[in-house]
Amino acid sequence: MDYQAYVSIDPEIRFGRPCLTGTRISVADVLGWLGNGQTIPEILEDFPELTQQQIQACLLYGKLS
Repeated sequence: MDYQAYVSIDPEIRFGRPCLTGTRISVADVLGWLGNGQTIPEILEDFPELTQQQIQACLLYGKLS
């Protein structure tokens, strides 16, 4: 998977934090939710605009950063 297709950095959005492209949801937000015990299906239920691929891209970004 190429996380760069899903994660972008724009200094005008969330102070330049890595975010899911086309959203204001940061990679750190997603990783924090997962770290606090939320499951991928729970995140997708809370944020139906997200996809499983986007969440996996956040995980890969976190692993490679």
